[in-house]
Amino acid sequence: MESSIITQVQKEDIQLSPKTGQVSRSSPKKPRSCNLFKALFCCLRGAQAAPKPLPPSQDALLEPQDNGDVVKLSSGPSLLPEMIPQDQGKICVVIDLDETLVHSSFKPISNADFIVPVEIEGTTHQVYVLKRPYVDEFLQRMGELFECILFTASLAKPFPRVLDDLCSAKTCFVNLHIKELAYIFNYADPVTDLLDQCGVFRARLFRESCVFHQGFYVKDLSLLGRELHKTLILDNSPASYIFHPENAVPVVSWFDDVEDSELLHLLPVFEDLSQAEDIYIRLGELRVP
Repeated sequence: MESSIITQVQKEDIQLSPKTGQVSRSSPKKPRSCNLFKALFCCLRGAQAAPKPLPPSQDALLEPQDNGDVVKLSSGPSLLPEMIPQDQGKICVVIDLDETLVHSSFKPISNADFIVPVEIEGTTHQVYVLKRPYVDEFLQRMGELFECILFTASLAKPFPRVLDDLCSAKTCFVNLHIKELAYIFNYADPVTDLLDQCGVFRARLFRESCVFHQGFYVKDLSLLGRELHKTLILDNSPASYIFHPENAVPVVSWFDDVEDSELLHLLPVFEDLSQAEDIYIRLGELRVP
């Protein structure tokens, strides 16, 4: 079935950088230091060689309609509210959800960390959610260091027309990848409620806050209302930050590897970046071979 709303995602489709190493989830090892920086940013150096696409103007911000269409909005206020007093002086970090912090599926997972009920066309379906190893420790420390913003490409509300089309096509929701369903309804809020019980995320942004550009829903950091030299993005999909690749810290997509340790190994990188007066300068230094 063809649909501009649904994009097929497979494990092999999203790879940002080689695995930086593995440690047991139950036996954490000491995070690596300087060698991690070179391994982490090798893929960014390659990405910088390609010409950077020019971002569209702010009037390209999209708003979803009840019928499933999207329309352009005129330029308006920033996506984020004013920074709260305790975050003053901190760098803003935009963090993705799916395949960055968690992996979710409609197929039953015996060791799921969360099971979230979602109602679709009057029928309740279960979403099985796995937390990436070390995500709790990662978020706790990130909340201490930064102003953290969740930014996901899922929708803030369902599109009835799209749901009707799926049901009429006799699509089996269980066999759809969760990123496809995330484009149809907002499951991110209840998942984030369970994941972030300490309130690390100061705000949550959804697909209606993205910019549609050359077939991608892009997270335009210039619309946040934060200084770009004090803004970072952590996302497993390079398409999400094609306007601002120089603000990105890459992370390998995660699906179900219990030996994964990417978040643990990213902590010293972010601890370093939290002290930067200008993230462009510090990231540039980290990218030097």
